Amino acid sequence: MSKTFAGNFFEDFAIGQEIVHATPRTLTEGDLALYGGLYGSRFAMTSGETFAKGLGLERMPVDSLLVFHVVFGKSVPEISLNAVANLGYAGGVWGVPVYVGDTLTATSTVIGLKPNSNGTTGNVYVRTVGRNQHDETVLDYVRWVMVRRREPVSPDALGEATIPELPGAVPAEDLVAPWRVVGGYDTAVAGSEHLWDDYEVGERIDHVDGVTIEESDHMLATRLYQNTARVHFDQHAQARSTAGRRLIYGGHVISLARALSFNGLGNAQSVAALNGGTHANPTFAGDTIYAWTEVLERIELPGRKDVGALRVRTVAAKDHPCADFPLKGEDGRYLPFVVLDLDCTVLLPRR
Repeated sequence: MSKTFAGNFFEDFAIGQEIVHATPRTLTEGDLALYGGLYGSRFAMTSGETFAKGLGLERMPVDSLLVFHVVFGKSVPEISLNAVANLGYAGGVWGVPVYVGDTLTATSTVIGLKPNSNGTTGNVYVRTVGRNQHDETVLDYVRWVMVRRREPVSPDALGEATIPELPGAVPAEDLVAPWRVVGGYDTAVAGSEHLWDDYEVGERIDHVDGVTIEESDHMLATRLYQNTARVHFDQHAQARSTAGRRLIYGGHVISLARALSFNGLGNAQSVAALNGGTHANPTFAGDTIYAWTEVLERIELPGRKDVGALRVRTVAAKDHPCADFPLKGEDGRYLPFVVLDLDCTVLLPRR
């Protein structure tokens, strides 16, 4: 009996299957420092202890996306070790804040399966929940991923598809806003004078700056999250694939886009929801990432006058500065330089 695990293939999944992911992960000061070094995020609440306490938090919290990456990474060995591509997200909600010293675990439930007509892959839909050491939910989201089959099958042996009804945008009453504004908000220290009230639906913000991905950056980041997907690490195997190179973990691009968004959304102190998202095209080392954000909706939180939410669409492009451009061609497909189309909800202080 083999003592090694080759990962699950498409035919290993079943509707309703529950998977407990291995390796609890305790967040340390080193994780926060390394995450800051990788992306250079400057949001004040996750950069300064005094600023975080001024927003009613007990300590400086862990960045929302670092929480996402750690929970995501837990799920990779069982869900996407044999993935061709991570396809999308829906219905993501962040829960209680995470602090240094908290230990995160994750579980996933298979909610959908779709055999692909090529007979070599299928799409797996899972709901993944991350919890802290007190069994409190820190993140709950749906994702779907294209996974290889162990053995190819003929068209008449594909099997039935069960595609779940994916959640839409997270409603206001389900958003968790764990911080508050009491006794004033220092926009100078925060680095931006633009608060929730200053943004308009339909407004598009070009975040101006770009950042080039180095091979060492994405390799270090993916190891930090304990993401073991072979497409990110094994150049020997990737050299024989259609890509020919190691793929950049899509979450790495999400964090780069979030860090770039500080220039224009500097008071969006935390991410509250991941409403949907697509990794439109692959990214490789050497690509330069740019980003812009469109305001989709201004959301008032029930019972809150100090904090509001913006539903935003953030688009990242490679080697293509983000002035006005179409996202898709006449065939309805994303243009080749579009790498991320993300719909999320961020929290900002109100006037």
